Amino acid sequence: MDRFQYLLLMAGCLLITLPLEFVLRARVYRRPLRLLLAMLPVLVVFIAWDVLGILRNHWSYNPRFVTGIQLGVMPLEELVFFIVVPICGLLSYEAVGYVLTRLRRGSADREGAASDA
Repeated sequence: MDRFQYLLLMAGCLLITLPLEFVLRARVYRRPLRLLLAMLPVLVVFIAWDVLGILRNHWSYNPRFVTGIQLGVMPLEELVFFIVVPICGLLSYEAVGYVLTRLRRGSADREGAASDA
């Protein structure tokens, strides 16, 4: 079970942030092209950075906590991390934007009602 910890943690991150898509209307999954375009630069930079770090022996991954599936020199879990973290970040960002917009509208409505009185 240890070898799936990294992937389970990433699945947990997605599961925890999933309600933001529906409850707070983050609309991240509903716009896949926009999601892909937002993630692409992050993936390119961090995959290159990670591969370079591995090749130069700056860091490595404990085989006890990864599945052993390699994508070149990089473990599968690391690529999953580079996909999951930006998705969770975008979900959080969009959800906060939705909440702030609702708060501003509510404040403007209250101010408008007060000035009408």
